Amino acid sequence: MKGNCIRTAAAACIAVWAVHAQATDVFNMEGFGPVSRAMGGTGAAYDIGPGAMMMNPATLGLMSDGRYLSMGLDVVTTDIKATNTATGETVSSGNHGSNNGPYFAPEAAFVYRRGAYAFGVGAFAEGGLGTQFGGSSFLSRTVTNGIDTGFDNFSRLLVLRIPFSLAYNVNDKLTVGGSIDAVWTSLNLGMLLDASQIGALAAQNRVSGTLLPTLLGVPGLSGGYINFNHKGIVGGGASAWGIGAKLGLTYRITPDTTLGLAYNFKTHVGDLTGHATLTAVSSVAGNIPLSGDITIHEFEMPAQFTAGVTHRFTDRLSVSADYQRVFLSSVMKDINVTFTQSGTGANLNLSLPQNYRDINVFGLGAQYRYNDKWTFRAGFHYAQEAVPNNMMYAVIPAIPTTSVTGGVSYAFGKNDILDVGLSVGMQKTLTNTSGPNTAVPLKVTHSQLNAVIAYQKRF
Repeated sequence: MKGNCIRTAAAACIAVWAVHAQATDVFNMEGFGPVSRAMGGTGAAYDIGPGAMMMNPATLGLMSDGRYLSMGLDVVTTDIKATNTATGETVSSGNHGSNNGPYFAPEAAFVYRRGAYAFGVGAFAEGGLGTQFGGSSFLSRTVTNGIDTGFDNFSRLLVLRIPFSLAYNVNDKLTVGGSIDAVWTSLNLGMLLDASQIGALAAQNRVSGTLLPTLLGVPGLSGGYINFNHKGIVGGGASAWGIGAKLGLTYRITPDTTLGLAYNFKTHVGDLTGHATLTAVSSVAGNIPLSGDITIHEFEMPAQFTAGVTHRFTDRLSVSADYQRVFLSSVMKDINVTFTQSGTGANLNLSLPQNYRDINVFGLGAQYRYNDKWTFRAGFHYAQEAVPNNMMYAVIPAIPTTSVTGGVSYAFGKNDILDVGLSVGMQKTLTNTSGPNTAVPLKVTHSQLNAVIAYQKRF
């Protein structure tokens, strides 16, 4: 029975996966699973169910004995608008192609808990982003020579983690845990760079390669367009597998107060690779497409440290608070891209500046158990802004910082629970008026709604 359950859960974790999620903590989701999502993204120090594998594996040891199978679905809708503040032109992301929302991220997990041990395996979206602005806006028009290229501007990032987790109750106060994660990163990108942006990158020694003289020698060069895109609902035009890991503990300070600590290590994923097209836009010769391969170098998810505390005021009411430090500066200084032309081996290297900051993230949540069937939750989540204004790309906004959350659980019986969580990402506006990451003075507004529902069966 046990072996069949594990095989079934592992197969479900892989087979049901479809994408894609939009994150509010830059590329990270604000909490994992409906319980954490509803309570402001907290979860370092209390039982959030199988989502523990993504936050603090030690909290698996807070679950009751039994086998748990959980199936869930994240649904994310976004409202993203980009404005050229010089002309007043505005374009919305969405309804233009396969990279637009709403974004769907099913999750699946199996947990086995007995005695001092708990084991879990699952599949979760760690985070991502997605935009699709189409090919008829100011983003598809070069500033140099004013050419309407018709090129689609879009992005779609998914980071999938498949954790294998273990927790151990050292004694009645201390529980330790850890996980080894398979990590899959996939990326779609379509982005037009104006000739002025290419020139600015070249002046900063951010463009090199044997294709560079050919590109700069194109008569009437107005811009360059890079495009790698997998149009299905799963996967990206460039992708790679790698590993990640987490360690955590919980400590019961008093019978009603628990402390949790967790460290999520920086991922180690291979360079993302795939097929791509590089197109030179010329006012004289038209579009000059080159086919080849794309490599995005060292695109990793950052290390994170989390500390949390949960206090039970009564048998019905408890409150939790988490603090997290996300070390983005070590992984998002630049996006380094190499395009290699098919047949010739000629290449073009781009280093696109990002200069993300390390950020602090705060979560606060409350849970009230109304009766044996109904439990209500609410919370607040805030993440500092990571993107410097002058580093923002229209296709990679990742700017919301503040969310209000809520949710409910309904127990059909002792072993059957339906959980629902909702997070409202409040509208945030960011501007960029300088190159090389934009050719026009740019303003982007971004808000979103994240909902997650999961059914958990204990047997």
